[in-house]
Amino acid sequence: MEKTTLTGAEKTQLRSRGQLLGDSLKLGKGGLNPGFFAELQRQLKARELVKLRFHGLDRDERAALCTRIAQESDCDCVGAVGHTALFYRRKAEAAAAGA
Repeated sequence: MEKTTLTGAEKTQLRSRGQLLGDSLKLGKGGLNPGFFAELQRQLKARELVKLRFHGLDRDERAALCTRIAQESDCDCVGAVGHTALFYRRKAEAAAAGA
């Protein structure tokens, strides 16, 4: 799957949508495991935009995890504030229609 580059305006619009979302994934002591990535993939396929809440991690750990999650899940981290982060991946049919 080819990863698309988001413009600043698109990221702003996605962060705006993300404010209305509840956190649908939580990441804590269990860390990044296959179950976490499977659930993230399922949610990204279903709704494109997923809000993640970090528990018990400091700022540097959260930033590193956001980068790793985006790389391993083939998605974009469109914003991270405090203990929450937003991840986005355009649905396959929407990406095909835009190409």
